[in-house]
Amino acid sequence: MQKIIYRPIGIIHTPFKSPSEAPIQPSAGKGIRARVEIFPQYREGLEDLDRFSHLILIYHFHLSKTYSLKVKPFLDEHLRGLFATRAPARPNPIGHSVVRLIGIEGNMLLIENADMLDGTPLLDIKPYVPEFDREEAVKIGWLEDKVKNAPGKKGDERFRQ
Repeated sequence: MQKIIYRPIGIIHTPFKSPSEAPIQPSAGKGIRARVEIFPQYREGLEDLDRFSHLILIYHFHLSKTYSLKVKPFLDEHLRGLFATRAPARPNPIGHSVVRLIGIEGNMLLIENADMLDGTPLLDIKPYVPEFDREEAVKIGWLEDKVKNAPGKKGDERFRQ
């Protein structure tokens, strides 16, 4: 198979310097503001983005070095298959978050609901479109009972990595 190489299009700037500080999902980072610096050669691609309220940011978990195919998720006590979790340590450490777009200033996106670490390399941006990105009747596996009682408040330690 051919080697796949991605190059960052920008850098995400957040208040979170280490995994222990960051919310584990965007819903736990509700209201947390951050900036996304887009490299100058990609600035033209931001045209028309200001008409969307939410974005999908696709990024590289730059501090993730190793992974295990069995992990204990933050909402569970049992080992689970890695691909049945949202753990950041993965064979290809790629993450995504749906964030609220507050505004655009030059090559800087101002966002809310940040859950990524400061210095996270940004790989891509896509507009969030509920009619395309949301399914109605979904099954969420072992998380079914966990999500109902999941923490979601800013600062809730159970929602940290």
